[in-house]
Amino acid sequence: MKFVSRFFKDESGATAIEYGLIAALIAVVIIGAVTALGTGVRDNMQTVADAI
Repeated sequence: MKFVSRFFKDESGATAIEYGLIAALIAVVIIGAVTALGTGVRDNMQTVADAI
């Protein structure tokens, strides 16, 4: 009975899931920022290349 009580009070799995979700959200934000920034840089470089 003590094992079952400890099992239901243990929140370490929930904490790991929360950290995983936070890491996934940060990854999505980084990917979005790099994609947007990369497009802008590519366009600027193309403008420079066309001018040359």
